[in-house]
Amino acid sequence: MYQARPHTHFTHSVRHPGANTIYMNKELIVNVNPTEISIALCEDKVLVELNKEQCQTGFAVGDIYLGKVRKIMPGLNAAFVNIGHEKDAFIHYLDLGSQFSSLQKLVASYQPGKRGIRLDAMKLEPPIEKSGKIGSYLQVGQTVMVQVAKEAISTKGPRLTADISLAGRNVVLVPFSSKVFLSQKIRSAEEKKRLKGIAAAVLPKNFGVIIRTAAVEAKDSDIEQDIRSLLDKWRKTLQNIRKNPAPAQLMSEMNRANTIIRDSLGGAFSQIVVDDEAMYHEIQNYIRQIEPQSEKLVKLYRGNVPIFDNFDISKQIKSLFAKYVSLRRGAYLIIEHTEAMNVIDVNSGNRTKAEDNQEQTAMDVNLAAAKEIARQLRLRDLGGIVIIDFIDLHKAQNRQALYDEMVKLMATDKAKHTVLPLTKFGLMQITRQRVRPVAVQDVTDVCPTCNGTGRIEPTVLLDKKIENKISYLAQDAGHKYIKLRVSPYVSTYLNHGLWSLRRRWMWKYKIQLKIVADQSVGIVDVHYYDKEGKDLYKD
Repeated sequence: MYQARPHTHFTHSVRHPGANTIYMNKELIVNVNPTEISIALCEDKVLVELNKEQCQTGFAVGDIYLGKVRKIMPGLNAAFVNIGHEKDAFIHYLDLGSQFSSLQKLVASYQPGKRGIRLDAMKLEPPIEKSGKIGSYLQVGQTVMVQVAKEAISTKGPRLTADISLAGRNVVLVPFSSKVFLSQKIRSAEEKKRLKGIAAAVLPKNFGVIIRTAAVEAKDSDIEQDIRSLLDKWRKTLQNIRKNPAPAQLMSEMNRANTIIRDSLGGAFSQIVVDDEAMYHEIQNYIRQIEPQSEKLVKLYRGNVPIFDNFDISKQIKSLFAKYVSLRRGAYLIIEHTEAMNVIDVNSGNRTKAEDNQEQTAMDVNLAAAKEIARQLRLRDLGGIVIIDFIDLHKAQNRQALYDEMVKLMATDKAKHTVLPLTKFGLMQITRQRVRPVAVQDVTDVCPTCNGTGRIEPTVLLDKKIENKISYLAQDAGHKYIKLRVSPYVSTYLNHGLWSLRRRWMWKYKIQLKIVADQSVGIVDVHYYDKEGKDLYKD
């Protein structure tokens, strides 16, 4: 059990095995609620990624479905497929994959009443034409195996691919292939030879792999086990075709927390802290499978303060997801989201007016803004077209230096992206792959006086309102334990003094009353919970 005091963290840096270089301190903080899981990735105590996963919603990137073709769109050379989502999913002809005919043959063999054929014993069909028409391969009502490539965003349904792949810790399994691909980041010729040899010895016929960077210096047995595990997953996926008529989910990608761990572990985390026991055991079991020596990094948080408050994440979310993002010395960013693009404006505040060398001042502000923008793109998971209006620079070498710095800062971003040089108008264009909806947080509070109605209610009666609710829950509903989740200001007010309101209510109503201060709660919002954490009702 892990119980941290407010605003305290482990501070040791992480060393990569066999290296002398000290890397940044990385922490994964997981907050589990009944409806969603929030995962915060911090580097040196600074929030760099925030992921939210709705519980039991499905349709995540990597999920495999058995879909039914709903509509053919010859003009787009694409089709709409029903996979069970409220909006039909979209698949383009180029997303069918060269071995689509072989995939369809395999899927057909696993329909109810048929024996099914093994991929490694199957003769592959000729590749489909690169410039073909989707109507030649898909018809309305046809059953097709597809994989989610992009989650549903705004008014658009999920984007699909029929070029199936299964991601593991060290490799990505690619059915209907016989090639072994290596990550471009693997430089050593000796290591390349070793990894190719391991894969070739384990892979059956008609299976290929992409060997990930995480496989470098990994044990032969770990890589072999990873491949065998993915092969077993593939077989189970095919067996599920018999059990579930379309539309149906055949294989689910692991939860987001485990996905982040899978892609980022590599000895990089200093700790993984979870506030839910079930999720704690799930993550612990997963790490035990892929990297047993890192199991001790997983800690169960049992503190009285909400986990995001304890690690200063709530404050960072409030400040970082706002429309206005402050930089040092008065400079700031304005970030706007539109349907077509994201627009970022860089403002110097009053610095350029107060300093003589305006070109150098503009350069300093732009460099600081570039660093924060690279972080914001990752943090908010901004995708599509991003237009940045930097402060005008008159010298060509400064414009080039700013472009080079932005390219350097974006190099650590795992999402596919392209950075273009500054235009004559001082605008920089960035395209960034978007596979999930933009992470937009509601960082504003409803007016504590009127609750957004425009009509004033006397706030001095807040304690009376709370007491009335407690009276009902204790005397009429029969609850003996009540937990209040309130803003820090209200918590201080209710706990103030030796004979505080909390103590008086406990004595008066013969109950156990716990008050938890939560920075994410509105200033006069009050949440009522029972002992099991069930929400009794909300003010």
